[in-house]
Amino acid sequence: MSKLSAYVLTFNEEGKIRDALESLTWADEIVVLDSHSTDRTEQICREFTDKVYQCDFAGFGKLRNRALELVTHDWVLSIDADERVTDELRDEIRRELASGPRADAFFVPRKNYFLGRWIRHCGWYPDYRQPQFFNKHRLCYRDDLVHEGFEVTGTIDYLHGHALQYPFRDLGEYLRKMSRYSSLMAEQMASRGGRFHAHQLVTHPVFTFVKMYGLRQGFRDGMPGLLLSLLYAYYTFVKYAKLWELTRTAA
Repeated sequence: MSKLSAYVLTFNEEGKIRDALESLTWADEIVVLDSHSTDRTEQICREFTDKVYQCDFAGFGKLRNRALELVTHDWVLSIDADERVTDELRDEIRRELASGPRADAFFVPRKNYFLGRWIRHCGWYPDYRQPQFFNKHRLCYRDDLVHEGFEVTGTIDYLHGHALQYPFRDLGEYLRKMSRYSSLMAEQMASRGGRFHAHQLVTHPVFTFVKMYGLRQGFRDGMPGLLLSLLYAYYTFVKYAKLWELTRTAA
């Protein structure tokens, strides 16, 4: 059976990282790449692995590529600090490793929870991000600040076992993350020559809400679905307001 390396990126995740790492104890290697946390994140991580490294934040794409340089096995599982590997996903990955994986990279379906509810709509399920189980020689990340893309040389397939994600414990955490990610997105858009137009402050948030709550049936997720759709509309507004601020200053 091929051996597996699991990696986790962290920054001030003391409230979530223990559960993530406990779900990875079956992996042959756990690598943590931390961006100089100021809470107990590093201390908690060292209870599970001595392979805890520090790296300045210069975008999530660069962090992920650095993590791939640190892992020692060919097959890799990428898990975020707010994610958990289920038993079904663990067993499916083990079967793939035992038989010889049928593809070079695999997407993993994720169940996202918000305000105590599994969000089945709003575009939040199955919520594939980058391939999370892959051969490190066949995948690399693009150097994006946020929402990083990827490139795969080879074949891609899908696993059936789920990862669980708890991205926001409460509304306060959503707003804190939104502030950081909207700044990163605005910076990324500006660096790529994105131009601000006043209508973006209205049309883009409205479209985001209609898409999530209506077209993607967020109304079927009850109050959490309504709040989530409104919060993402607000995030979209703030992102373009920050783009205006950046480009106005630059001009």
